[in-house]
Amino acid sequence: MADTKREIERKYEATPETRLPDPGRVPGVSAVVDKGVVELDAVYYDTADLRLAAASITLRRRTGGSDAGWHLKLPVAPGVRDEITAPLSDTVPRNLASLARARTRDAELVPVVRLRSSRDIRHLLDGDGTLLAELSRDTVRAERLTEGGRTAAWDEIEVELGDGSDPSFLDAADKKLRKAGLKPAASPSKLARALVDTAPQGEHAPKQPAPRAELDPGTAGGQVLAYLGEQADALLAYDPAVRRDLPDSVHQMRVATRRMRSAFKTFRKVIDRSVTDPIGEELKWLAAELGVARDQEVLTERLKSRIDAMPRTLLLGPVRGRLRLWSVAHGSGARRKAVAVLDNKRYLALLDSLDTLLADPPLLKAARGAAARVIPAAVLKDYDRLAGRIDHALELPAGEARDLAMHDARKAAKRARYAGEAARPTLGKAAKKFAKRMKAVQTVLGDHQDSVVAREALRNLAIQAHAAGESAFAWGLLYGQEEAAAAQREAELPGVWEEASAPKLRADLTG
Repeated sequence: MADTKREIERKYEATPETRLPDPGRVPGVSAVVDKGVVELDAVYYDTADLRLAAASITLRRRTGGSDAGWHLKLPVAPGVRDEITAPLSDTVPRNLASLARARTRDAELVPVVRLRSSRDIRHLLDGDGTLLAELSRDTVRAERLTEGGRTAAWDEIEVELGDGSDPSFLDAADKKLRKAGLKPAASPSKLARALVDTAPQGEHAPKQPAPRAELDPGTAGGQVLAYLGEQADALLAYDPAVRRDLPDSVHQMRVATRRMRSAFKTFRKVIDRSVTDPIGEELKWLAAELGVARDQEVLTERLKSRIDAMPRTLLLGPVRGRLRLWSVAHGSGARRKAVAVLDNKRYLALLDSLDTLLADPPLLKAARGAAARVIPAAVLKDYDRLAGRIDHALELPAGEARDLAMHDARKAAKRARYAGEAARPTLGKAAKKFAKRMKAVQTVLGDHQDSVVAREALRNLAIQAHAAGESAFAWGLLYGQEEAAAAQREAELPGVWEEASAPKLRADLTG
């Protein structure tokens, strides 16, 4: 079993002569407990081309101290990492390797650096004896384990926040340490410094995977490529979050796939769709596979909230029990299936395709054009597409044909919104406002589509209840509520669209 904790820390440069100020003078500290010196021996693993290091991820096997074992550290924010641990073993634990697989793909994890540290530890306690932070002074000896590597040694000081302590304590400690002359460490981690200091002779930086293409940010190609890179990064960042079943992770990963697919279509005059279309199809597949769990979860919560709001006198039969059975039947093993998709060779091949695309993008002539000219034209084309679909939907009478037309309009609204978001670096506030209006349209249309899906589920639940000899009365009432909700959204759409289609909104995009 793996355990997880949030690591929040600050690191400082030091020499053997560096003297620490009295930590007892930091506001909030009532006692300083000397925990002595421990000897730590850690071997860090990575691919031969240091893919984990490039993503600021560390994987190590460490002995000594109170937390001997395997540690995988995933970046959350500057100075903040999630540390997932596993017991000591001779080989990399499969669960930790899985969490890093989006980065490593099929490459072997090998020992790259060994760090041996003498750590002098002090615990900083508050008046209740609660650990505020651990202050440590490390004497580090680093050894590169790959061919041509060297050795290095240095001292550093680290302040790690105690579990549950207020992060502002680190600011108070930082103020005291800086006043005493300490400077923040230049490297974000011991491994990062070791990779530089122990690099083979003549190598000034760690070897990294193939770099992404760099284009003039003032060109359309530069803007589009930067946006696609952001979505690819989001996909990689949310991969371990999905594997860990963190809240909203599946949704955010799907959003990244949708934004990228949308950008391929919106900026088809900038980047060649004969190359991006096959990648878009794979992104569509990934979003659909991941969506099994997410869509069922959202639908179940919608129906549950409606049931909870109904008077008890109207809940005839085992309504909640029937919903539970239905939800389990449709969602059983969904998370396991999602993780299996992320280990699928098809998914890993998709990640490879994205790497290739960003390293050698198939740019078209318009990519060389000024972003301020090319980007607005692409956004407005998506708006025109949405306008046509809205007009068509509003012309239809209520019924299945209108439901389908509004669903098509919802997808167009989402694409127009994403186009506006992608244009923000170029168009600033005008793009932000445009995207906000498109989101409002998308929300109304999305709520309408959710009602369509809910009605189909309620019909099936009513059929199951009837077949089991239960009353279908409550399911019929809920169906009627969803019909009313859909009608309300249809009534709201013209007003929301009137605001979103204001000529000034579009005029501001072109300056």
